[in-house]
Amino acid sequence: MQIEFTAPLWQWQARTDSWWFVTVPPEHSDELADLPLPPRGFGSVRVRVTVGSTTWTTSVFPSDSADGYVLPMKKKVRQAEGLEPDEPVSVTLETLDV
Repeated sequence: MQIEFTAPLWQWQARTDSWWFVTVPPEHSDELADLPLPPRGFGSVRVRVTVGSTTWTTSVFPSDSADGYVLPMKKKVRQAEGLEPDEPVSVTLETLDV
């Protein structure tokens, strides 16, 4: 499954070591939650992500506080793509292992 969306970049305030995320919109989070996947840690779903010209493999994680799945945004990606806090990020997310 491939999902495209745009959402703001935000920092998780519960930690002091700068974890940054983009929240997958609720309708797409519901689609991810419904996938028939083998159990993985923390309910994560393996994905291939493209932001701008950068593509990488990671996992999205369900988050009660974000009301859906969250996509961690590595510092290397944020820097390469010039991403700024609270600014919209256009994401293409492709599920793996389905």
